[in-house]
Amino acid sequence: MLKKNNQELARVSIEQYDTIQKIPVNVVLDNVRSLNNVGAIFRTCDAFVIKKLYLCGVTGYPPHRDIYKTALGATETVPWQYVANTAILIQELKEKSYCIAIEQAHHINLLHDFEIKTNVEYTLIFGNEVDGVQQSVMDIAHDCIEIPQSGSKHSLNIAVSVVVVLWEFYRKLKY
Repeated sequence: MLKKNNQELARVSIEQYDTIQKIPVNVVLDNVRSLNNVGAIFRTCDAFVIKKLYLCGVTGYPPHRDIYKTALGATETVPWQYVANTAILIQELKEKSYCIAIEQAHHINLLHDFEIKTNVEYTLIFGNEVDGVQQSVMDIAHDCIEIPQSGSKHSLNIAVSVVVVLWEFYRKLKY
């Protein structure tokens, strides 16, 4: 087995990235504190060609060296916007997008059981590293998905949660 070199990866330029068809998924970060997590999430959003990334509340946004350190240029490819109030944003997005909180809650869908439809635009809401998605935002969202876990912590790092959920949406929407 021979590892691919960088030329064999067929990476696209920033200009080419703009022309790639995006999956119909927006990502909302609700008060995410770690700038390294924000940068990692930019990279994940680039990898899975999401429609737009919204950075809300206390979530940091570019330009910032800690974001750039983990984003590795994805801040230049992923469409993003800062919005101060997550609940107001979700209320607006709810008119054109199916808004889903990614959270541990009562009356949820498990990620692997959730039916992802190809003709629907989704907005996935990820919360603060300690408190999760604000209850006021949960109250507005259409639905909730939980990533099933069996260990003692029942807690994944926010950047890891974004990878797990976006992979599932990308896999079902792209393939």
